[in-house]
Amino acid sequence: MPAGGEGSGERARRAPGSAAATSASVRAGSRASTSGAPAAVAGAADEGGRVRCEEPPGPCGNLSVSLTSGVVGAAGSLTARLKPPRCPAGGVCRCAEERACWPRSSSNAGMDFTEAYSDRCSAVGLAAREGNVKVLRKLIKQGYSIDVPDNRGWVPIHEAAARGSSECLRLLVRAAPSDDYVNSKTFEGMSALHLAARCGSVESIRVLLEAGADPSDVTTERTTPLFLAVENGNTDAVTFLLQHGANVQGPHSLSGWNSLHQAALQECTEIMRMLLEKGAGKECQDDFGITPLFVAAQYGKLESLQLLISHGADVNCQAKDRATPLLIAAQEGHLECVRLLLANGADPNLYCNEDNWQLPIHAAAEMGHDKILELLIPVTDRICDKGKGKVSPVYSAVYGGNKECLETLLREGYSPDAQECLSFDCRSPMCMVFQKKYFYFIDTFLKYGITLLGINLGYCLYHEKFALFQRFLKLGCLLPSGDQLWDFLSYTIQAQEAYKQWLPYLLLAGFDPVNLMHRLWILSVGDNALNFTLEFTNWKRLPPAVEQDLSEYKETFTWTPKSHFTSIPPLSHLCRLEIRAILRSERLRSDRFIRELPLPACLQDYLLYLDVLRVNGIPEAEDYLGQREEGAAPSTEDAERRDTCATGTRRSEREAGSEPAAWRSPWARHGMSP
Repeated sequence: MPAGGEGSGERARRAPGSAAATSASVRAGSRASTSGAPAAVAGAADEGGRVRCEEPPGPCGNLSVSLTSGVVGAAGSLTARLKPPRCPAGGVCRCAEERACWPRSSSNAGMDFTEAYSDRCSAVGLAAREGNVKVLRKLIKQGYSIDVPDNRGWVPIHEAAARGSSECLRLLVRAAPSDDYVNSKTFEGMSALHLAARCGSVESIRVLLEAGADPSDVTTERTTPLFLAVENGNTDAVTFLLQHGANVQGPHSLSGWNSLHQAALQECTEIMRMLLEKGAGKECQDDFGITPLFVAAQYGKLESLQLLISHGADVNCQAKDRATPLLIAAQEGHLECVRLLLANGADPNLYCNEDNWQLPIHAAAEMGHDKILELLIPVTDRICDKGKGKVSPVYSAVYGGNKECLETLLREGYSPDAQECLSFDCRSPMCMVFQKKYFYFIDTFLKYGITLLGINLGYCLYHEKFALFQRFLKLGCLLPSGDQLWDFLSYTIQAQEAYKQWLPYLLLAGFDPVNLMHRLWILSVGDNALNFTLEFTNWKRLPPAVEQDLSEYKETFTWTPKSHFTSIPPLSHLCRLEIRAILRSERLRSDRFIRELPLPACLQDYLLYLDVLRVNGIPEAEDYLGQREEGAAPSTEDAERRDTCATGTRRSEREAGSEPAAWRSPWARHGMSP
């Protein structure tokens, strides 16, 4: 739908962690945060340097399993637990139940690459995890191995780096069995430098870099130490890494997300300045074409946005789905960001989808941001209102259910009729009102003079809004005709059980009953509705096809026409038909014009079909004819209350079995479909 419909450049962009976020907008939250080292669990070391667990061993024994080194458990099999889902960086868990379904740590639960198990950690690793320099020095002197991995693939140098213990790191670096030890990787591809950068320990970073750690090393998710330092807001660590050759260019994560993207998201303006001064690209894009300025606009980071604009970042950049910073700021309701973007040259008329109709004004209208809408209306080209191939923001306001935004648009001159929008199967905004069942919009549209189409009457029947059906007729709704007629017929068949609440009003308004008498309609409606309709015709001069269908219907089914249908209509009835045809529909919507004719009251009643209404037990129609044309029609609220009561009554009657079974499923009755 407008500004957010499927297949129309929809962008339900939300904050990281939101279930509604789409691929083009969750880059700030798509990277799973790497978890820090958990607290140590006490355990005693055996002779091999591995911690003994108080729990009994599981089926695989106490030996840890390494998928990289091929160490096999006591039972002789490799076991590994799937990694449970983790929350996006900076976000919250989307589903507590999802996390609860994953098994917790136990001696026989297999392996988890994110959770530290005390029974899978060596004595050296445990000492490094606790930052216990004295114990670590003693264990190294006693010859304990410093490269035994735990269930996550962490060796002691990782534990020390995550702890931020530079002294432990120095001991481990000196005792390293090879030059590659400093760049040892966990199962997630993290080096000690990654963990130190995440921890923010500048001294640990210094020790590792001096030992030969690669400042531009990447994890399995292509994450750099610089990115982790930025992500965790470790300004000093960022400064130190930049001073020692960390690369600010190119992607710093698997999705193409850059350190400048992350700094903009977190509004770390000091870090942003450092990155920009070191040459970070202002227009760097992730896999979805999103720039740091787009991120700032999306998440309402005003200071980040100001800084990027001051450095010359493009305010009209477009993501791969053609979304602009102005569109996303308008969609997310960031008023000050919208002001800033407009003040710095953001184009409100730059199309943001492949169909070339979506603009920021659509996003604001759909999402209900009235203040932003007021900013965009004066600067948006009005071709979007009724232009061919475009979509009016009126549709967007209706689709989003935002009455205030709709009122603002109509008050500022946007058309309540708008253009036909076949892309969304809507002939007019009123069609969308019925499509979405937002009936509270109807009074607003009527207030601003919407043209009521004949198909709107069909929608009233479909939704059983019979009081609204009557109101539309009173207000001059066009009668169904042309290509709308067949759809209308299908709705009348659906509502034929309640024909007394709509058929009299339709025929009294001047609708030609012959237009109803399609073969399918004749075979589908009940006998009473058919007999009532024939009262408004010259039943002896019907079109040949209609006469044939009626004849076949009478022979095949149990229809009993009224006795006077076998005779030629009286002259009075023929005159009534002729006079009403001359008066035309516009003068038949109420009794006012006929009551002003210089005729006796009995003839006026006859022209108004009061005799037929009374015989068929429809006195309400007589009252309806006497209502004032404009003001007396009930409001939509009152009409809905009446419809609810009427619908409840009909349902009670159906439950009591008071209706003929043949009426309940007209399509099944004849094996037909419209």
